[in-house]
Amino acid sequence: MDKYILTLGENAKKASKELLTLDTRIKNNALREIAKALIERKDEIKEANKIDLEVGKAAGLSFALLDRLELNDKRIQGMAQSLNEIASFVDPIGEILNGWRHQNGMLIEKKRVPLGVIGIIYESRPNVTIDSAGLAIKSSNAVILRGSSNAINSNKCLNKIFNEVADIQGLPKNSVQLIESTDRNLVKDMIRMNQYIDVLIPRGGKGLKKFIIENATIPVIETGAGVCHIFVDETGDISKALPIIENAKTQRPSTCNSIETVLIHENIANSILPELTARLIDDKVELRYDLKALEIIKSNPDNKYSKYIEQVKLATEEDFGAEYLDMIMSVKIVKNVSEAIEYINDHSTHHSDSIITENLDNAEQFLNEIDSASVYLNASTRFSDGGEFGYGGEIGISTQKLHARGPMGIRELTTIKYIIRGNGQIRE
Repeated sequence: MDKYILTLGENAKKASKELLTLDTRIKNNALREIAKALIERKDEIKEANKIDLEVGKAAGLSFALLDRLELNDKRIQGMAQSLNEIASFVDPIGEILNGWRHQNGMLIEKKRVPLGVIGIIYESRPNVTIDSAGLAIKSSNAVILRGSSNAINSNKCLNKIFNEVADIQGLPKNSVQLIESTDRNLVKDMIRMNQYIDVLIPRGGKGLKKFIIENATIPVIETGAGVCHIFVDETGDISKALPIIENAKTQRPSTCNSIETVLIHENIANSILPELTARLIDDKVELRYDLKALEIIKSNPDNKYSKYIEQVKLATEEDFGAEYLDMIMSVKIVKNVSEAIEYINDHSTHHSDSIITENLDNAEQFLNEIDSASVYLNASTRFSDGGEFGYGGEIGISTQKLHARGPMGIRELTTIKYIIRGNGQIRE
């Protein structure tokens, strides 16, 4: 195993022990001072990010990846705001979740403690560097970060700022470490460092997650892959449905909580499809419809939609279940809410799905039967986000069912420990 990655592991383990006894005030002050530094040094951050963007453009990165990579004033402000919010949260460490007395007189307490050392492997988005570091520190975890080679200059700059301020504010040295080498072999070593890393959290595409799940010897929390859907029921309010779909697809299509497929009840398809088609094409969305949807818009008698209809493509089987992360969307016609539920459960990544309906029974059936981490009624899936849920950012959006599910904040970065106080009891 590479000596460099082993040293990071050793350092992180040491830091995690020191973090166990760190005063909450030190953690909070450090996060607030780091937030100030991000704003004060935003030009430095943007300059480093500019190098990554230029390299990415030259390498032919897609619009979606370049969007995920970019750090502008608004996003830097967002990172700073996230740290301030995290600092304001009640410290979860040491919280007594439950307590009871054994019949023999022992006092048993269930206490919240850190996970220990977290390994985070992520692609493209450099803001993850700050969000992850902030959440890890507040929950008293040490963290080893491995970002994308596409964002290496941005990540180095952010990590440098974070640690320079952290050292001044008294955080344990090496609480937050970035793997600064882009050598992919280091990832293979990292995901097998059981003696140092307690949990792995991969944030990225299917290929990254598949590799880690198949090769890691450390427990993994799966996050991020987002094949999200909106189903427009026959009683759906079109005046709600159109802006919700538009927002969920176009506001930031490169994120995992943007929709990839819209399902439409066959009884409302004639009413919504023409305007939906025009609206999304005007937004520069490439549309791919199943045969039934394509036939419906082609049979529409209103000439004002003819120029849009010609631009719609026939979807292939691969389009349904695809994670585009781009200005592309597929549309499928379904017979009823039960068919929509079955389709979504078969094709989604169990991230976020929404129903547009005014029928209470259909709404409850959808909300109860869709097997996803976040399920919406008459709202955009774009709200599946740690910041929007009040967590001050997120370390990932878990799509699995063990320990954590949905946006992961500081409490999802903890585990429990039983403290048992006795006075000489023995078991008979």
